[in-house]
Amino acid sequence: MLYRWRATVDDRDVDDLHADAFGEPPPQLSVATVRPLSLGWVTASEDGRLIGFANVAWDGNSHAFLLDTAVNSDRQRRGIGRRWWAKALEEAHEAGCEWVHVDHEPHLSGFYAACGFTTTTAGLRHVK
Repeated sequence: MLYRWRATVDDRDVDDLHADAFGEPPPQLSVATVRPLSLGWVTASEDGRLIGFANVAWDGNSHAFLLDTAVNSDRQRRGIGRRWWAKALEEAHEAGCEWVHVDHEPHLSGFYAACGFTTTTAGLRHVK
């Protein structure tokens, strides 16, 4: 398993990964589009195949946000996400970030806890 920071990735590979991980049409995420808004991204690959991806957006200062996370469905629950989240946290720390945020999804509470996250109260508003 190879974990890399800011590796070159093909948009179709990221889309296919998201479609597989979530069982829904891919979001058509353009890594080239998100790159200027990102601190970076972490990839996990095996035998040259993308099996994990997480985008690390940031405010340009002390807060980073873990987004667009996915692990291939046949590789989930094997510690892959935990390892590349650790890489994302390490890189955010190196960039001077003090806080890393993640959207809380109740069914992932155990995973978040294993990665060292605590639950906080936050607000969310859909704009459409």
